[in-house]
Amino acid sequence: MISAQKIATLFKKDLLLEIRQQYTFYGILLYIACTVYILFLAVNEPDASVWNALFWVNMLFISINAVAKSFLQESRGRMLYYYSIASPQEFILAKLFYNVLLMLVMSLLSLLTFGFFLGAPFLHALQFTGITILGGVSMSLVFTLLAAIASRANQNAAIMVIMGFPIIIPQLLLLIRISKAAFGEMFKDGAVLQMVLLLGGLDVLVLALCMILFPFLWKD
Repeated sequence: MISAQKIATLFKKDLLLEIRQQYTFYGILLYIACTVYILFLAVNEPDASVWNALFWVNMLFISINAVAKSFLQESRGRMLYYYSIASPQEFILAKLFYNVLLMLVMSLLSLLTFGFFLGAPFLHALQFTGITILGGVSMSLVFTLLAAIASRANQNAAIMVIMGFPIIIPQLLLLIRISKAAFGEMFKDGAVLQMVLLLGGLDVLVLALCMILFPFLWKD
């Protein structure tokens, strides 16, 4: 039976480690600031379609840098300790919750930075903010699963690229398409809701894969 207390303890452990070390957090902040500032120098204020594409590509690389390290930094000895105190479902859920929280913070910071340097060409700020949060959650789920698989394959990060490409590209294109509604593009009645539900369905599928596949990786 899955213990909420153990999940909370593992989540708190990751959060405390991040607060004490802060390498990932400040590294991603530096990446966001440098990337957006370079874009500002290169294109100043891009039009809405270019802004939208640049934002989601930037979000992709943020999620790779922020989430992928969550498993790759775990040593074999530490993993053996986790194996003795928690179930695989509890461990992966704690990682998922932590990575979702981290990506929510990074997503909102990226949105604020983009808006400050490159302007905010979208017409519906609250709608785009909601889409940004949804996109951050979706990307964190995908890369948590990929990082878990890569960590159990002798830390082979190339597996993340091979397995992640056919998963993340459709998701990224779907997010770009959905976010166009916040820029004033007209869709057929119910089309945006259908795309959001499709994205939510993909998230549920990834979560189910985490719960099913990770116990097999856990035994390795």
